Amino acid sequence: MTRLAKKYDTSGRWLPNEPAAAAKVQRWLSVAAGQIASGPATARLITVFGAPYDAESTIARSHALLQVVEQELTRSPFLAGNAATLADVAGYTYIAHAPEGNVSLADYPQVRAWLARIEALPGFVPMQRTAVGLQKA
Repeated sequence: MTRLAKKYDTSGRWLPNEPAAAAKVQRWLSVAAGQIASGPATARLITVFGAPYDAESTIARSHALLQVVEQELTRSPFLAGNAATLADVAGYTYIAHAPEGNVSLADYPQVRAWLARIEALPGFVPMQRTAVGLQKA
């Protein structure tokens, strides 16, 4: 993802050139590969694909992460600052689809507002929802 941004995004919008801003993006890319993958993404794997993980601990990890994200989003509208970056792209999908893994977003108004800001970006294309977990029709 970072390679594509460096190659095609000459504006530095998606992966800032300024070192401190780039470090913020890298931090959230690490969170996406770590806590988001082991939390909301794994919770969704359990309900959508029947993956053999412990749902209770996975949901608890998801809520611990969402509390951190909620707090971070009280300081800025996007994960790494005032504009959408690769950090938001990396974090969006599995957080947006957390309810499919029985992880409620009800207690996270900043997270829900952030998801809406991303969905309002030009060219946004959503991932198809699965009617499982809290997403049951």
